[in-house]
Amino acid sequence: MNAPVTRRNALLGIAVAATSLAAPSILRAQSAGRVVVVGGGFGGAACALALKRADAKLQVTLIEPNQTYISCPFSNEVIAGLREIEAQQFGYDKLAAGGIGIVTQAATGIDTQTRRVTTGDGTTLGYDRLVLSPGIDFHLEALPGYDGAASETMPHGWKAGAQTLLLRRQLEAMADGGTVAIAIPANPSRCPPAPYERASLIAHYLKSRKPRSKVLILDAKDAFSQQRLFEKAWKELYGDMIERVALSQGGRVTSIDPTTRTIVTEFGNYTPDVANVIPPQRAGRIAAIAGAADATGWCPIDPVTFESKLVPNVHVVGDACLGGGIPKSASAASAQGMACAGAIVNLFAGRGPETPRLTGVCYNVVAPGYGFSLAGNYEPRGDIFAEVEGGTTSPVDAPPELRAREAAEAERWFEAITADTFG
Repeated sequence: MNAPVTRRNALLGIAVAATSLAAPSILRAQSAGRVVVVGGGFGGAACALALKRADAKLQVTLIEPNQTYISCPFSNEVIAGLREIEAQQFGYDKLAAGGIGIVTQAATGIDTQTRRVTTGDGTTLGYDRLVLSPGIDFHLEALPGYDGAASETMPHGWKAGAQTLLLRRQLEAMADGGTVAIAIPANPSRCPPAPYERASLIAHYLKSRKPRSKVLILDAKDAFSQQRLFEKAWKELYGDMIERVALSQGGRVTSIDPTTRTIVTEFGNYTPDVANVIPPQRAGRIAAIAGAADATGWCPIDPVTFESKLVPNVHVVGDACLGGGIPKSASAASAQGMACAGAIVNLFAGRGPETPRLTGVCYNVVAPGYGFSLAGNYEPRGDIFAEVEGGTTSPVDAPPELRAREAAEAERWFEAITADTFG
């Protein structure tokens, strides 16, 4: 795995990764079924679109409380002042124009016996098949001291929107010579390389605006995805501005005190000027309400059909899954959504399942014009997805031209996946 991800491969990763399952499923179901999709992120929106494209007769309804989706991919550039939040915002007009019903409410209850979903305004919707794509919620019990109020002082920035802008404002207000601490949880978590990309882009901001400052990473892991690429970039671009304290060095955060902005670790306490605390995570709350989440907080699935192992007629895609080797990323969620749609159409038509082969593509931009990437292929192995041959990653020793090309490819990937999903 030493070749860079090309634009063609990247687009295949988001648009064609699920075709081994979804494309044959274009065959029409014999009768119109009702499918309710909860969650309008990359996984849920891609699933809803693929369902309607596969069978126009299907009654597809998307339940999403927000009229505008704010993308997490590229939100680190907003924090670093390289991008405005408006570039992250997408609506659902394309889905509505395609015949998908849009319910702008939160799903608050699911009765899997009667197959009905209740929304915040008391409306109930019946379904034959339910797709959950709720993303992540925070496992606050695992981080004493952290709650919604604490996030207003020590923002997580892990759900794009107001928290993204709060963290940006705190960076702007910090005096030169200050310390920004980023507390990173253990896996599984959403987009595992993203905290390190964030550290990189914050360092870029500080280098250009507040060069006497530093970034401190407090990490609950000893190793992380694309570590050699990140560390080489840090050395080349930022010198000793970024310091990382790994798990074995006492980097795991055990509690926080928001009144003093203190981060407590196993080996010592830190009181940074800006504290970006990313809490441990689990599946979005509606997954637990539906009974689809197990003791881990995540949702076990049949990786061939994405059907829940715990409740019938319910499928789970995206970050909420216990996916095994496949990452919790936007491209993986999109591919899962499309593959799940194909499985559901096959089920309605009485056809047997087909084995999906999915691709997850991850780009990291650590400075303007400096990017690298990782793509993996995944197939079902038992109850999870396992990585199989054919993946690619950027070489550690690469010329500046390749880094610049991959940064540009990252932009094109984002434009492609958001256009395919939201229009």
